[in-house]
Amino acid sequence: AVMHKTIQIIGVPIDLGQSHRGVDLGPGALRYAGLAARLEKLGYEVHDSGNLPVPVRESVAVEREDRYLPSIIKVCQAACEAAQQALQQERIPIFLGGDHSIAIGTVAGVASSEPVGVIWIDAHGDFHTGESSPSKNIHGMPLATLLGHGYPELVAIGGPQATLQPQDVVMIGVRDLDTGERQRLRESGMTVYTMRDIDERGMGAIAAEALVKLRHKSRLHVSLDIDSLDPQASPGAGTLVPGGLTYREAQLLMEIIADSRRLGSLDIVEINPILDNRNKTAETAVELTASLFGKSII
Repeated sequence: AVMHKTIQIIGVPIDLGQSHRGVDLGPGALRYAGLAARLEKLGYEVHDSGNLPVPVRESVAVEREDRYLPSIIKVCQAACEAAQQALQQERIPIFLGGDHSIAIGTVAGVASSEPVGVIWIDAHGDFHTGESSPSKNIHGMPLATLLGHGYPELVAIGGPQATLQPQDVVMIGVRDLDTGERQRLRESGMTVYTMRDIDERGMGAIAAEALVKLRHKSRLHVSLDIDSLDPQASPGAGTLVPGGLTYREAQLLMEIIADSRRLGSLDIVEINPILDNRNKTAETAVELTASLFGKSII
């Protein structure tokens, strides 16, 4: 089993991938909500390596027309290296975003040492390219990028080949897709479970099936976009869409992934403490992380 008892926390306070400010404060909110203490209570040794350097948007204003692509490339490269370093030390990396563009680096990093299956928990498809995206915001592109579509400099992070193949990814909780994206997701060959699938079949069945779909991978990376949860459970998300996962559905998903004993790494992204209600969203994320790392009820 993958489960080493040492965790490395790595903050990636980037908000350059999108137009709303505030998700750059996510790592602080998660630390403030007691993430490390919660994991220590479960018996893990926890190391926090602080935050990777990320330029403040105002300091790279010249990049605005390019949607901050040069800075995002640098940050994703650093995240990739941080992931590789954590794995060399046999530590489980937990990346605190920032927006979802960080996954281009984090997943490339964890996948570079051995193949990894990805469970992408998100309200959105994150499957845009520069051509298809109406906003051109890069946080709408990480999954496409990891599969080899998009800006060549981002695709190249972690190695010349695409980081992932379609059969290496399961998406859960999707409920808000743009027209072009819907078509491309359908043709991608990835397994996508929408909110309707979860409503009809229940999270227990979906989560179990997701693990079967990824059974060819000994290690799993979970990329948790907090906007996958319903706004009632996570008011402080970067991009709110009603009708998301309930707290209980998200907990069940985490518990079933934990039971597989294959968890190797985690992203927690898109927490916006400025929009939040007394840090409730970060506290929810901490509880979900505890379940993912093996807190069981009995």
